[in-house]
Amino acid sequence: MNHQEIINYVNNHPSGKVKLAIADIDGVLRGKYISKQKFTSLLDGDLGFCDVVFGWDMADVCYDNVSFTGWHSGYPDAKAKLDLSTFRKIPWENDIPFFLAEFIESAAEICPRNLLKRVIEDADKQGFKPFFSQEFEWFNFEETPVSIHEKGFQNLRPLTPGMFGYSLLRSSFRNDFMTNIFEQLTKFDVPIEGLHTETGPGVYEAAITYSDILSAADRAILFKTSVKEIANKLGIMATFMAKFNENLPGCSGHVHQSLWDSSEKTNLFYDENTPNNMSPLMENYMAGQLHCLPHILPMVAPTINSYKRLVEGAWAPTTLTWAVDNRTVALRALPLGKKSCRLETRVVGSDTNPYLALAACLAAGLYGIRHQLKLNQPATVGNGYLDISNGILPRNLHEATHAMKNSDVSKELFGEIFVQHFTQTRDWEWRQHAKVVSDWELKRYFEIV
Repeated sequence: MNHQEIINYVNNHPSGKVKLAIADIDGVLRGKYISKQKFTSLLDGDLGFCDVVFGWDMADVCYDNVSFTGWHSGYPDAKAKLDLSTFRKIPWENDIPFFLAEFIESAAEICPRNLLKRVIEDADKQGFKPFFSQEFEWFNFEETPVSIHEKGFQNLRPLTPGMFGYSLLRSSFRNDFMTNIFEQLTKFDVPIEGLHTETGPGVYEAAITYSDILSAADRAILFKTSVKEIANKLGIMATFMAKFNENLPGCSGHVHQSLWDSSEKTNLFYDENTPNNMSPLMENYMAGQLHCLPHILPMVAPTINSYKRLVEGAWAPTTLTWAVDNRTVALRALPLGKKSCRLETRVVGSDTNPYLALAACLAAGLYGIRHQLKLNQPATVGNGYLDISNGILPRNLHEATHAMKNSDVSKELFGEIFVQHFTQTRDWEWRQHAKVVSDWELKRYFEIV
């Protein structure tokens, strides 16, 4: 639809309202309903949205260590703007019109969607058109928000029992859920390329169809919330925690990526004249990611829980490694053909903010191209967990945040204002974790010490 057709649709929708959302620093969509009259007033102006969404954590607890907003500022409204190009109809909500918004002016410096747009501008200046996609794994339970709190998040009932990866049998057990995900999200312009069960009780995996990087990030963040909404309607709870259970596999949010020329006709990662069909540009890009990952890891592993996934033997990398089609390394190169040649960054978990995860991958790759970094490190052969020749990833959020906070590389990529605010929020997250007495501590120390 063009803009006038969108406006007409809003004005004629029987609900008389519009739903809008904006991403906070954790990738949680914060939003509201507005009247169609209010929507019309925003078309040539901006929207006031309380800047507390950058002043509290995902549990709505206010930070005490950030400078952008807080009790000292009075939590005023920040200016935001609707992006009409994100218009969608929500099929599980009577096709109500929906839009994404982004912060502008001073708040743009730390707005995740605007950060990604700045990285995209850098790619455009170099003549590159990034095409990306994020895929997700997640656990599903036959629970409700009420029941999980009553149970204290213990003894939850998985949607299906057993370790049934790629199972046609398990796919048919709650086929209503799987069918709704596939069909409803396609109608919502979040097209799914593939959907199947993964290893673990009640685990699904979905690959979202490739697109330009901004659309890919929009689709990814909408995917997570949409799956949860669709699940709730069917008496199901979905979680995108990186590691739900220490004895079960973690949940990834792998990012697939390639750079094309400005005409979008040539995949610049592919070169049929090299032994592995990887172009020198692709090698620069991969070298940039390997170099930058230790400096920006919280953007692709943002929570305490993220690092419970990044352990040996859990289908997630721990070392700064690459190889062709090897699932034990950080960077899995897939030089399969002119159209499909791409890089899969496997460090990324399902708990990420897609805008930040995709921005991190692209910015790090562009860093390698800009600095003409060489992929001098040989491809890993065999088990990537054992290849520590190029170093290992930080082991927890505290280490990773400290590295990013003190890094000139992270500031070159994203600017000092964003790095300061983002690392302050990660410091806060670590402090909240550090003061909690866990079940593990009670079981280990209560009786014996």
